[in-house]
Amino acid sequence: MAAPAERNPRNTEMGLRSFHLLFIALSVLLAAFFAAWAGGQYQLEHEPIYAVTAAGSLLGGAGLAIYGTRFQRKTKSF
Repeated sequence: MAAPAERNPRNTEMGLRSFHLLFIALSVLLAAFFAAWAGGQYQLEHEPIYAVTAAGSLLGGAGLAIYGTRFQRKTKSF
């Protein structure tokens, strides 16, 4: 059986590490957009749940960014 690089000469396959980092980055962006939406809704309706949602999304996005950075450093040799 041929090695994966031999089966695909251009080697366009994405590794698990790269996919994980991409997924984390997209999740951070989604959290940022969700926080912006919730902040805009809070400005319009002045409901406290929107402010809490915006703050939670910002904290979640920051946590994901920290996790992504640590994951990248930890798996640098892979």
